[in-house]
Amino acid sequence: MHGREPFSSLTDKLLMAIGALMLIVSTVFWFFLIKHQEKEMLQNFVRYGVSFTDNVKKSTRYGMLTSQDLIIQQTVEAVGSTEGITGVRIFDCTGRIAHSSLKDEKKTVIPAASPVCTTCHATRKTELGQKWFIDKNTEGTRILHVIQPIYNEPACYVSSCHVHPRSKKVLGFVQTDFSLALLDKTTERQSFAISVYVLVFLAIISVTLCAILWRLVSIPVKLLSEGMHKVAEGDLDHKVQINTKDEMGDLARSFNAMTEDLSRAKRELIDWGRMLEKRVEEKTEMIKRAQAQLVHSEKLASLGRLAAGVAHEINNPLTGIVTFGHLLHRQFPEGSQERQDIATIIEQAERCSTIIKGLLGFARGASVEKTEVDINALVQGSLDMVSHKADFFDIKIVTDFDQSIPPVNAGGTQLQQVFLNMILNAADAMGGKGTLTVATRRIKERDQEFIEIEFTDTGHGIAEEDLSKIFEPFFTTKPVGKGTGLGLAISYGIIEDHSGNIIVKSEVGKGTSFFVRLPLIPL
Repeated sequence: MHGREPFSSLTDKLLMAIGALMLIVSTVFWFFLIKHQEKEMLQNFVRYGVSFTDNVKKSTRYGMLTSQDLIIQQTVEAVGSTEGITGVRIFDCTGRIAHSSLKDEKKTVIPAASPVCTTCHATRKTELGQKWFIDKNTEGTRILHVIQPIYNEPACYVSSCHVHPRSKKVLGFVQTDFSLALLDKTTERQSFAISVYVLVFLAIISVTLCAILWRLVSIPVKLLSEGMHKVAEGDLDHKVQINTKDEMGDLARSFNAMTEDLSRAKRELIDWGRMLEKRVEEKTEMIKRAQAQLVHSEKLASLGRLAAGVAHEINNPLTGIVTFGHLLHRQFPEGSQERQDIATIIEQAERCSTIIKGLLGFARGASVEKTEVDINALVQGSLDMVSHKADFFDIKIVTDFDQSIPPVNAGGTQLQQVFLNMILNAADAMGGKGTLTVATRRIKERDQEFIEIEFTDTGHGIAEEDLSKIFEPFFTTKPVGKGTGLGLAISYGIIEDHSGNIIVKSEVGKGTSFFVRLPLIPL
């Protein structure tokens, strides 16, 4: 077992967390319990004070009705001498002390800002019979002051001896002062007792909780930790013996199952090691295939150099054909069939020369002069070139050109080579029978506008596994002798050179669609 820092184990953390939580909860509970008890005791004392003050008011009522000040004063002094009573006063409506258990206060007028006045007047619209406030005397003892108004009643305003106006509702008030020293001592003793009870309860709960955590958490975790170290040292046959039906037991059973899986995996690794030779052979075969691809790339480079030489050699006879074609063209009159046929020969020969130059430029990576090109006219011209071929006699050509698309800056000859390749491939795919749909449109994708040229045939389609390889040089699905596998590769290179792309969608048995997209850049 590795040494741990203090309070780093799970048990220590749980004990600290739960202990802190219990301490906080107990403190809050203790605080609110003490405050609630103090509030209840004070309210009971206030109710007692209100009842006592009401009795004082009733005891002096007769003296007030008969204007016997001596009886009133004696009653006030007798009540004021009661234990726990620090003073009894009767005020008139002007705030003057008419009677007091403290003789030196008699005839004294209290200021309007004194607590006695503000307490009585603070909530006059509410119940006037329960006015009280608490302050401290010079000795620091809390004093409860209870104030009871003396209301004007019929016996007062109809009396012949001291008639008060009937409109005057309050004639004065009685104030009784109670010492809260005994209440404070009782509260202090009960608070101390509650604190002791809470501390004892907290100690018992803490000891019980520690025992439970040690038995249910600490010991199982320790066994699991020892088991993990055993497994880390390579002992995959070690078992953790925890047979409880709780989560710890489930964890131990899962741990034992894991060690069994590791042991089985170790045996499988040994078996896989015996298969290493076969895996090495497979990797070696992959390397050989990669080497073959490199050799194939070298062949392509050689073919490019060969194509450059062949193109140069073919270009010379084509120049002669064009020259003599022009000579023959002059010998026939305007409008004759022969003159038109020779013009077609010259046009096609010049086109062959241009295609050869394009192939040569493609092989050498030469730049092509780009001019303003009308895509619709270029596509239609490509269709016109092949429409007279026998392969297209039984093919229905459907066109749908968007006349609103603007001209683009491109190499017209190169694009025509691409379009012708798409058309001828479609005818081969349909076996000379079917429908070829050619459409142009303006689209927008990812905030970029394109001109899209669609070539859709109703041929046999392309298998899904071949779709990713159709633009590779020398890859072809045509029979031997029918194709070289260079057409789509060259077409893809031309469109890529124009910052465009070609998208293919095909379904076996239904046909194939090629979408040539050229970016629409304002001229």
